[in-house]
Amino acid sequence: MPEHKVLLEAEFNPRVRTYWMLSWIIGLTLSVVGIPLLPIWLAIGYYVTARYLSHMRCVLTERSLNVNKGWLHRIEKTVPLDKITDVGLAHGPIMRFFNIEALTVETAGQSATAGPLVKLAGVVDARGFRKAVLQQRDAIVAASSESKAALPAGGGLLDEPDSQEVLLSIRDSLRRIEQLMGTRREI
Repeated sequence: MPEHKVLLEAEFNPRVRTYWMLSWIIGLTLSVVGIPLLPIWLAIGYYVTARYLSHMRCVLTERSLNVNKGWLHRIEKTVPLDKITDVGLAHGPIMRFFNIEALTVETAGQSATAGPLVKLAGVVDARGFRKAVLQQRDAIVAASSESKAALPAGGGLLDEPDSQEVLLSIRDSLRRIEQLMGTRREI
C-alpha cells in the first residue's frame, strides 16, 4: 500500500485524561455494583489513561484518515476520504467543562445503530481538524468526478491494446468451453 503525504496530524488535549477518569468514576458510582471497583480505578486510572492517550494518533493524508488508538487492545483504522459521509463534533456537559470535544467520523457503509466508525475525544482544535478533513474529502471527490468525466466515450480502458488482448483470450476460452460442452451433450 503506497504511503501518502501527511497533510495534518491531530494533537490531543491532556485534559482528556481527567475527563476519562471522571467519566469512569461517574459510571462506576451510578452502576452501584461498580462502587467496590472505585478504589481500584482511582489507583490505576491515571496510569491507564496516560498510556491510552500516548497511543492515540490521527493523521490526515492525501487520500485517507489514519487512526490508531488503544493500549492493551489496539485499534488501527484507515478510512478512505471518499467514503466519509460526515465528520461530526460531540461535546457533552462534562466535556464542555474541560473544554474538549470529540470528533466522530461516519462512512457510507457503516451500520447506523453501531454509532460512528471512529470517535476521538480531546482533539485540539477539533473544528479546524474537521474542516481540513472535509475540505480534503471534497477535493478527492471532485478530482474523482473530473477523472470519470475525462474518460473517452469509446469505453476508456477497453480501447487499450492490452485490454483487447485479454478480452479476446477470454472469448476464445469461452468458445472452447462451449465446444467441449456441446460434444459431451451429444455423447
